[in-house]
Amino acid sequence: MADILAENLSGKAVMGSDGTELGQLYNITMDLKTGALHDLLVSPNDEVRPGQFAFEQDDRGRFRVPVSRVQAVKDYIVIQR
Repeated sequence: MADILAENLSGKAVMGSDGTELGQLYNITMDLKTGALHDLLVSPNDEVRPGQFAFEQDDRGRFRVPVSRVQAVKDYIVIQR
């Protein structure tokens, strides 16, 4: 995957590989020692039903999507469901 600046990802829409929109990227977690990325924090769309996605959620209801699930970053961030 080509290098992408984090500032270009903020607020980008996140979509499942099946075409379902999850929400918008809120933040990315990382290991400060190694720089390894861990999770995308995704603010869910209003249309998302509880339990619709099998991702963990933080205390504010944002999905914690492992970075390993990212398949593509273009107009959307596409993740494996």
